[in-house]
Amino acid sequence: MMLVALNTFVFSMGELWGRHADVYLFEQHVRAVTRFLDCELRNAALPPAAVARSSPIGLQEIKPQNGVTEQLLTFELPAGCRLFTWPDRPLPEVVCSLQLRDREGLMLLWHSRLEKNFDTEAPRETIITPLVSGLSYDYYDPDSTRWTTETVLKLDATGGAPLAPQRLRLKFTYGKMTAESVVTLPVPTEALPLF
Repeated sequence: MMLVALNTFVFSMGELWGRHADVYLFEQHVRAVTRFLDCELRNAALPPAAVARSSPIGLQEIKPQNGVTEQLLTFELPAGCRLFTWPDRPLPEVVCSLQLRDREGLMLLWHSRLEKNFDTEAPRETIITPLVSGLSYDYYDPDSTRWTTETVLKLDATGGAPLAPQRLRLKFTYGKMTAESVVTLPVPTEALPLF
């Protein structure tokens, strides 16, 4: 009787765990991607890549491998990133851009300034996650002291150049599950970082 009861308990616990495993793994994936982006953007805002009162994370026209030039959030990683797969030894001074592609997910476009064809060749592409289905930008208006969320990059007052946002808002989708996370874009300061 004791063995039957113990067996029943073990199998019912396994059934309960298995029923919610997808939810747990999805939430863990959302947290991991958010932490990864937060860490890489913070690295881009540290010296030598950034100095006080500069914009190490900004918008730049990038021409990906598909050939369509687009304004993308761009930053530089002095030591590269663990996701990069190099044909030879890794190079420093890597320029990175984030791009959302329909049905593909969140992409990281990257190439080193030290490569021979940096100005002419399209950057390499690495998928960060296929589960990001939406990317929006948060802007803070100091006059009205309000945040607004835009699905496209906001233009400056003259209507010309796009403005860099203060936060990125990522929407993750897997089956019927959805989640949203926010990544704050760091600003370089003269003092030591708070993290």
